[in-house]
Amino acid sequence: MTTLEYAKDLRKGMTDAELCLWYQLRARRFMGLKFKRQKPLGSYIVDFVCMELRLIIELDGGQHATQAEYDRRRDRWLMGQGFTVLRFWNHEVLQQTDAVLERIRMWVEQERPSPQQPSPPAPLP
Repeated sequence: MTTLEYAKDLRKGMTDAELCLWYQLRARRFMGLKFKRQKPLGSYIVDFVCMELRLIIELDGGQHATQAEYDRRRDRWLMGQGFTVLRFWNHEVLQQTDAVLERIRMWVEQERPSPQQPSPPAPLP
């Protein structure tokens, strides 16, 4: 099975936490940002990604407690490609959805330039 085929299978079998967060992120509902789900990047498949901001959101269930080294290696590779990885536990998404969205919003506001900020001056010839 190819990575793309596996990603399609993952989209069909999303966890409750993934479905909950996807409802909030899809169709530019969250801050007008376009997120993709179960997106292949290199040899990995990320849960959610906003390519515009190079932001990856990963949801972790109980199995991730035994995959700590794999997750660290994966995160290092993704960060090496210029992505930021935000991780949340499934139970956080399901029980504290607003708090999770607020943490994502805070990160976005720190990273995205404000429309009111003037552009830097052009260099002199």
